[in-house]
Amino acid sequence: MEQRTIAAIATPLGEGSIATVRISGQDAPQVVDRIFKSVSGKKVASLAGYTALYGSVYSGEKIIDNAVVLNFKAPKSYTGENVVEISVHGGRIVIKNVLRAALDAGAFLAEPGEFTKRAFLNGKLDLVEAEAVMGIISAHSKAELDLSFSSLSGKVSSQINNIKEKLLEAAASIAFFADYPDEELPELNNQNFYKMLTSAHQSLNDMLSNFDAGKILREGVDTAIVGKPNVGKSTLMNLLSHKNRSIVTEIAGTTRDIIEDTVMVGDIMLNLADTAGIHKTDDVVESVGVKLAEEKKNTAQLILAVFDLSRPLDDNDLELLNSIKGKNAIVVLNKTDISGNVPQGVFDGFKTVLVSAKNGLGEQELIKAIAEITKVSSINPDSAVLGSERQRGCALRARDAISAAINALEIGTTIDAVGVCIDDALAALYELTGERATNTVTNEIFKRFCVGK
Repeated sequence: MEQRTIAAIATPLGEGSIATVRISGQDAPQVVDRIFKSVSGKKVASLAGYTALYGSVYSGEKIIDNAVVLNFKAPKSYTGENVVEISVHGGRIVIKNVLRAALDAGAFLAEPGEFTKRAFLNGKLDLVEAEAVMGIISAHSKAELDLSFSSLSGKVSSQINNIKEKLLEAAASIAFFADYPDEELPELNNQNFYKMLTSAHQSLNDMLSNFDAGKILREGVDTAIVGKPNVGKSTLMNLLSHKNRSIVTEIAGTTRDIIEDTVMVGDIMLNLADTAGIHKTDDVVESVGVKLAEEKKNTAQLILAVFDLSRPLDDNDLELLNSIKGKNAIVVLNKTDISGNVPQGVFDGFKTVLVSAKNGLGEQELIKAIAEITKVSSINPDSAVLGSERQRGCALRARDAISAAINALEIGTTIDAVGVCIDDALAALYELTGERATNTVTNEIFKRFCVGK
């Protein structure tokens, strides 16, 4: 365990009512006593935990600012170490001067995520919960915040621990059999083994099945608005953006380049792209825009394919419809304020929404359809949802190892071979929670944190 005492600004830089410097380490109270004098004359080092003092912070003999100092004693602190927080008036110059005074008094500048890393190393958080801290800080929506808080509260860790318990029970039975092969253990019959393994396999499958939807809540989804010219793509872009992001005219082909914006649609962040009208053209400039639109359509995670209900469908419409078959696409039937006649049978098999992008009609139905097609609507924010590609990779390895164990049972392989597969599954789950994570893995996770957290 590192012995140095670290310090960093724990609040955003800028003007505000309060700014805070956090100091953590065995000597945190002594460091603060070198730069802080309380009105009462008491020293921070003499305080009980969860106790505050009012006074002033000094740089040498000069007062930097009045301050409130809050003392947390190990192990009952965020990091599990002695922690002292100095709160002063908000302002860039003031808080920077307080940090400099703490560093001059013997503290070291904290690295990104070092406070949370210490919490992990001191057993205050596991690696899943530590990653959830970053999710809470970067949350863009209430649903994303709820998902991260659920993980921080231990929902994912608890589920993983339940799976580990099943596997450990199986591994213990195998180990006992290896030492006492003549003993009869009811736990070692294939039926009991199969039940334990399939239960663990199903639990991991359930967690993995929600990963993509959870990732969309955290990172958003790349979305392309496509269609032939003048069907209302730019108007739809402006509707979803709630601002005039794209130029709208009655002239076909107004949009010749890709217009991009990030918008919140319900709980989902759409990385939205309004594209040029897809159609056959001899115009050199237009053809470049059409090519870009096709590329965007082919790479987007979600397609909003717009069709104009006020005009008969033509070959361009039908060609577009055919190109999005089997893709994550919503058919947006626009201009229902002019005509609500939907061609029968043409859009069968597609998720369709009737809208009038100009008048805002059908917006909520479209939002609902986006949540359904991305499967975000099926996520319970309080459920155990894996929070990173690292966690997903560990869960996949564990599931595959359990599958191999089940297969070994079914084909009658020796119990030792089953045990090897179970050990592989447990190793992956230990890495997931951080019990056997390498320094490389933990360093990679915590360096993504902001300084001060």
